[in-house]
Amino acid sequence: MQKIILVGYMAVGKTTIADLLSDKINFKAIDLDKLIENKAGLSINEIFKQKGEIYFRRIEHELFTETLKNTENLIISTGGGTPCYANNHLLLNGENVTSIYLKASLDIILERLKSAKSERPLVAGKSDEELKEFVAKHLFERSYFYNQAGFTILIDGKTPEAITEEIIRLLH
Repeated sequence: MQKIILVGYMAVGKTTIADLLSDKINFKAIDLDKLIENKAGLSINEIFKQKGEIYFRRIEHELFTETLKNTENLIISTGGGTPCYANNHLLLNGENVTSIYLKASLDIILERLKSAKSERPLVAGKSDEELKEFVAKHLFERSYFYNQAGFTILIDGKTPEAITEEIIRLLH
């Protein structure tokens, strides 16, 4: 019952990589945000608007710990903030757990977020300048937690397929 946990800032491709990796190594891919939406019966945006971030983080922690106890081999794509709350970072290096930080430069993250702002509750409605300041501050605050992962893969300039192959090499 091996668990592969993908962490990193929003828009670095955690879900995309989890799905590609799932196809290659026959582990089930689990998107933690999708689990949260299913449990709450609301989209992430709606959860943040109606119930607030504290409610979201509580459900996120419950489902993250539950998923880690699952007896299947799983690839878990986490939300960008998952390792930063409720001591979730302490779960990144447990027994039978391989955690990987998908690290992108500020420029790459900004480029990706600008086209998907409305889908991301934390950045919706921010100007490009506000977005840059917000993301830079977040990356600084969250880097400690992301760096608790067992491995770091720099994703700048790499295709999702190349990143997936790099992860497969790490696992062997």
